[in-house]
Amino acid sequence: MIMAHAARDVRAAEEPLLAQERAFSGGLMDRAATALAGTVRRRLVVRRGRVVGSTVVALVGPGNNGGDALHALAHLAGRGVRCVAVLTSAEVHGGGLAALTDRGATVLALVDGAPGRRVWVGDALAEAVAADVVLDGLLGIGARGPLREPAAELVRLLGELLDRELAGTGKRADALLPEVVAVDVPSGIGVDDGTVPGPVLRADRTVTFGTAKPGLLLPPAAALAGELELVDLGLAATLAADAAVRRLVADDVPGLWPVPGRTAHKYTRGVVGVVAGTSTYPGAAVLTVAGAQGAGCGMVRYVGPDRVRDAVLAAHPEVVTGGDTDVRVQAWVLGPGLDPADEEQAARARSVLERLGAAGRPEGRVPVVVDAGALALLPDRVPPRVVLTPHAGELARLLSSRGTEVSRDDVDAEPLRHARAAHEATGATVLLKGAVTVVVGPGGTWSQADAPAWLATAGAGDVLAGVLGAVL
Repeated sequence: MIMAHAARDVRAAEEPLLAQERAFSGGLMDRAATALAGTVRRRLVVRRGRVVGSTVVALVGPGNNGGDALHALAHLAGRGVRCVAVLTSAEVHGGGLAALTDRGATVLALVDGAPGRRVWVGDALAEAVAADVVLDGLLGIGARGPLREPAAELVRLLGELLDRELAGTGKRADALLPEVVAVDVPSGIGVDDGTVPGPVLRADRTVTFGTAKPGLLLPPAAALAGELELVDLGLAATLAADAAVRRLVADDVPGLWPVPGRTAHKYTRGVVGVVAGTSTYPGAAVLTVAGAQGAGCGMVRYVGPDRVRDAVLAAHPEVVTGGDTDVRVQAWVLGPGLDPADEEQAARARSVLERLGAAGRPEGRVPVVVDAGALALLPDRVPPRVVLTPHAGELARLLSSRGTEVSRDDVDAEPLRHARAAHEATGATVLLKGAVTVVVGPGGTWSQADAPAWLATAGAGDVLAGVLGAVL
């Protein structure tokens, strides 16, 4: 499992270790810079087949991330790499700059008062484009808000150039363009919330120190981080126990997935009730049932109109059908392909939602997946065993219907904020669908980025709803 910690918790964990340091050698920055330099050497071998004679350009800001980049450059310069530091601030990490200049590396300054040779943004851009690797060490976890000039202009121009070429070649590594390695985080992202308030240089790889940062896992910033590489700095003993964001990895899933025992039968494996589809969208019911069946439940009970029932049975003859929701199930899936204007089918979904929390009744304790058309039928408050599965547009409509005017663009810009708002407004667990899925509930925040872009197709959400019903 990947666990990401908020910036304040990382700084608190680092503080006692930094207090023990009396010299650079062997300290946190030394370990971070050495690991960063090692990553760059490996990438140079992949790209050029050798380290000696390569060129690495570091974009350097005023903080410790800039210091990490400068010290890493000093390591690389000692291995025969041509190293160039581009300083975007008059304030610079003194130890890192001294280590680099001792190696005879080139130092360029974009602002007056900074050490090094004064150049224009165009000169720095030319150096970066000609490099084999560009290190982004402009801002770290202590920064707030977007990049400031002249760093913002340099990042904007370089990013536009690299992304334009990326669109034509598929991978920067296949082109005669630099690979971008972010130092701890891509500069300018919302470190704790994954927002992108200004220009950010898209990284091919992010080398993050001590622990992952939430912004590396959360959309939209997660799309700018590239591959993640975690450098252990020994912070585990002092980090807060509660991670801000968690992400499952492949090895976590087998232990969580329910596996039937030798004495299992269809009822012990669980019965999923499905209220999905209308005469206009019968395929949604077929796909939802397919998701539940494929994920391993013991039985599916489909409740809906005759025409949709016939389509479901044609595809899945093992499904039990009926027209009433007063049946025993262990989970419900409501809403795929459901039009709230279809009073008959909407009434079935309402009947399930109205029984939530019914005192002394087993059906009141059953988990429920609420998707698509059923989102508009939610009561004011529901228990967290109710899982909402909106996409960004549906979440915007849900929040707007409860008095908070939100657009789809607002949700796309701040997914975590709005998923949390929906959880707080409804009490439900909220699974916000997208290229990166965000889940917010009483157990905290989770973020998954495993799905391929091929899933961006009609019907994928219906299948997901069925899968969730089976798991619940």
